[in-house]
Amino acid sequence: MLERPMYLKPDVAIEPLFNQWYVWWYLLSPATAPLFVSRLHLKLMQSFVANPDVHVAALQNPALMGGPFINHPVSRVGDVKALLDRTTKEHADFLAYTKALADLEQLLASSKGESLEPLYAKVPDMLRGYVELTYDLAHRANARIMEPLLYRSSLYKESSQSVSLMRVTGDARKYVFSTPRLEGDTPLWLQVPFRHEGLDALFRMRHTPGNPGQVAEMLGVPSSAADAFADLFTDVAPRKPEPYTGPGVRVRYFGHACVLMETREVSVLTDPVISYEFPTEQPRFTHADLPEKIDYVLITHGHADHLMMETLIQLRHRIGTIVVPRANAFSLADPSLRLMLEKTGFRNVVEIDDLQEIRIPGGSLMGIPFIGEHSDLSVQAKTAHLVKLGGRAMLMAADSNALEPRMYEHLQELVGPLDALYLGMECEGGPMSWMYGPLLSNPLPRKMDQSRRLNGSDSARATEILNHLKPRESFVYAMGQEPWLRHVMVLQYDETAPQMIESNKFLEVCRGRNIPAERPFLRMERVLE
Repeated sequence: MLERPMYLKPDVAIEPLFNQWYVWWYLLSPATAPLFVSRLHLKLMQSFVANPDVHVAALQNPALMGGPFINHPVSRVGDVKALLDRTTKEHADFLAYTKALADLEQLLASSKGESLEPLYAKVPDMLRGYVELTYDLAHRANARIMEPLLYRSSLYKESSQSVSLMRVTGDARKYVFSTPRLEGDTPLWLQVPFRHEGLDALFRMRHTPGNPGQVAEMLGVPSSAADAFADLFTDVAPRKPEPYTGPGVRVRYFGHACVLMETREVSVLTDPVISYEFPTEQPRFTHADLPEKIDYVLITHGHADHLMMETLIQLRHRIGTIVVPRANAFSLADPSLRLMLEKTGFRNVVEIDDLQEIRIPGGSLMGIPFIGEHSDLSVQAKTAHLVKLGGRAMLMAADSNALEPRMYEHLQELVGPLDALYLGMECEGGPMSWMYGPLLSNPLPRKMDQSRRLNGSDSARATEILNHLKPRESFVYAMGQEPWLRHVMVLQYDETAPQMIESNKFLEVCRGRNIPAERPFLRMERVLE
């Protein structure tokens, strides 16, 4: 193994895995991971083992790439069957937890307003001591799951966490959420928890030379993978970004909802999703363009294209403070982002509430209500971030859907005047079941499911935000069009797509009012003086 100081190559990618499936927020929390393993992963694997040809045939159609089909050839049926059998055995408690929650739901359904105290003795045994039974003010019974306690239970399985390391030669990667990784997919599959300090040591070598041999020892790299691990390193130093020392605020668009704002004093990065670096004709910012220290990372919500653990684990050693919205403890659909990040090794995680202000050098951060885009579920862990730096104000509104425009009327005096509005316009998202289906004990009827979509603002609603907040510039971002997001979003729009039609309408509205507006793609840089 190499023992001299070297750098991590800029094309090295990581895939964080839970039980061999690409991880996202619902697989991080022990309150929700059992439901996705029981009701999604097991069903997908059972279907593939029974009818692999159906999966292979379906994925010949690019339109079905994000659907419930495992992307492995028929020859891997045995490997999928082995994972299915092992999951059923090793995660039997996940199956029991899923059944217990369904039984508890049935138990509470019979309550009509009388005291819930007698029901505690009837709570399924594995949930005893982990739930509080309550009513809302309309006398509907509910259970509050004590998520912090679940992290201390056997349901939180760090032993099921692992990471896959690989070099990438381009943006093309298979869609990750419907397909487990199998033995042999990569020679560098390390059985380490996401919080492992060896991962920080590894990714620190993107910008600071380190000893590959020492890192290999920390991570427990087997001798059989020594050559593959050695191939991740180079003697060539990476590009070194110059610290921003200019006037005002430099704003760099890294793609999707990832925007870096820098002054001489501080750096702020939103929803990190960063491209790897390799020869390409499509210009983009990469890890090499980030400051060595990122003072604040702002997360708008938990969806996988905004809370991307693949990127966050790589940046963890650089991050000073990570700011997340506070969750609703009474909603299973809303696990705590703070808890999951703390448990995966992030040391300074701060929750922000609506209209709460956090002072930072040369400015402030404020949580702004973010409504919609979550299929009408009670999800509180979502916020738009009002960033004030160097006398400038930028609202990173993510996928906010102006379902009630008068909210922005109420916010006008507090928020305005804005220098820049960044708004996602994924105005025709997937149905509720596409993301939240495994959380439901009983499937939603199709008509209801199709009506409750993960929609952002269309042109009319975006214009309502414009009317009240009066930004000097507008940017339509978070559209999932950068090629380095295809493995998590599978979105490729042409000009006939509703998302493009509606965002084009909004851009024209802005320009008609002499408000500069654009839909950035790949990269963009601005300096606000």
